[in-house]
Amino acid sequence: MSTTELPTALRPRLLGRVAVNVVVGIGVLYTLLPVLWLVLAATKDRDALARSDVLSLGSFSFFGNLADLFREDAGLYGRWYLNSLLYAVLGAAVSALVSVACGYAFDKYRFRHKEKLFGLVLAAVMVPQTVLALPLYLMASGTGLVNTFWSVFIPVLFNPFGVYLGRIFSQGYVPDEVLSAARIDGAGELAMYARVALPMLGPGLVTVFLFQLTAIWNNFFLPMVMLSDQKLYPVSLGLYTWNSSARVDPDYYPVVITGSLLAVLPLIVAFVLLQRFWRSGLTAGAVK
Repeated sequence: MSTTELPTALRPRLLGRVAVNVVVGIGVLYTLLPVLWLVLAATKDRDALARSDVLSLGSFSFFGNLADLFREDAGLYGRWYLNSLLYAVLGAAVSALVSVACGYAFDKYRFRHKEKLFGLVLAAVMVPQTVLALPLYLMASGTGLVNTFWSVFIPVLFNPFGVYLGRIFSQGYVPDEVLSAARIDGAGELAMYARVALPMLGPGLVTVFLFQLTAIWNNFFLPMVMLSDQKLYPVSLGLYTWNSSARVDPDYYPVVITGSLLAVLPLIVAFVLLQRFWRSGLTAGAVK
């Protein structure tokens, strides 16, 4: 190929690269612009927000908004924040352990109707969580758990998609030969799982944990159905009630926006701290 033909040959590749960069840039803007608006709006007072003047350099009131946020309704936002951390962090941790253990069992053990049961798990993945809210409410009502911590905490412990991911990670990370060697050494099934398989499933645990942490933190409909005591609300439901009140009392707008900004931080911190395990987990089985 001559040098004069080289630019023509490379032109489709260059155009393809430009097109990919444009698409990626649009995706980044679509993702970051709302966050940027939230950051800027959290620094403005009520009058600037009423004028939609979030780009001006004046009216800086972030620390005042922050103080008002934790002072509003006798510090109720702090209670909501702690509730969300408890629901999400503890719930996601237990859910990840349960999901990975179930996925490991589906992968490594043979039992009757295994594939049929796993098919039911896959079918449950396609069921929207909002559809399950009413049956869960009726079950909680029958057991006296409505308007309690457990009515929101127990349902989030079971994640069909996490079970599916647990089986995939078990297939990719836990060789059968290692388990056979552990059995020859006299290890019991429970000890073998805890000491041999579970450390290998670390990336899977972190991946399921992050998915479930995001789902529980953003969970809105289930707490709205189950809870009537505002002291048990998570952040998502609490901010919704304040936002409804803002239609009558505009003083709620700055605290709602500032509270929304703080509500994003735990998810960002979790992804930044655990991204190494998460990224390695997502590529499980990609390279043999």
